[in-house]
Amino acid sequence: MSLPAALLNGYANFRSGRYAAESERYEKLGQGAQKPKVMIIACCDSRAAPETIFDAGPGEMFVVRNVANLVPPYTPDGGHHSTSAALEFAVMSLGVKHIVVMGHGRCGGIRAAVSDASPLTHTDFIGSWMRAIKDVTRIVPREEGSDDSLHERHIERASIEHSLANLRTFPWIRMKENRKELSLHGVWFDISLGELHAYDEGGADWEAVKA
Repeated sequence: MSLPAALLNGYANFRSGRYAAESERYEKLGQGAQKPKVMIIACCDSRAAPETIFDAGPGEMFVVRNVANLVPPYTPDGGHHSTSAALEFAVMSLGVKHIVVMGHGRCGGIRAAVSDASPLTHTDFIGSWMRAIKDVTRIVPREEGSDDSLHERHIERASIEHSLANLRTFPWIRMKENRKELSLHGVWFDISLGELHAYDEGGADWEAVKA
């Protein structure tokens, strides 16, 4: 078997552990259609897995992960738009009730995008994907006396707010939100501390979520 040993061992543990304990649930999920109520748009970063952070079981969340958890604006131009396609499927076909944009600390994509020596300008895809972050950095001033990590955190959170605004450029998302059929949320995860912070749009502020 050519798969890495870590994957084979993990699969063996899944079969003897979680699958064995929840086999009836998996059987029902395999026979019917998925009906998640929550969609998560998260980063590809291997340290910030939404299913782990929210302790979600199979079938509970519709998860899309991309570099730096970005939501592009509504652009139906016939091109390839994987995140937008997933949004359309989740909202129009699955009927999710919540969309959560989840960022995290120490995001490598955002760090590279805001660096003056960014390597992303010489790539086939990532450079253009992260261009929106450059726009965000121009409107996030560096606080006097703040170090690089604090400034990056402000940009990480501002990027989430920017993605929430982009979500509302999708007409069917805006319509469902206005009808109270859909709610939008922004959260930021501190990897080192295991803490989740949520964005309060009314107060334009971030607050730690009490566990």
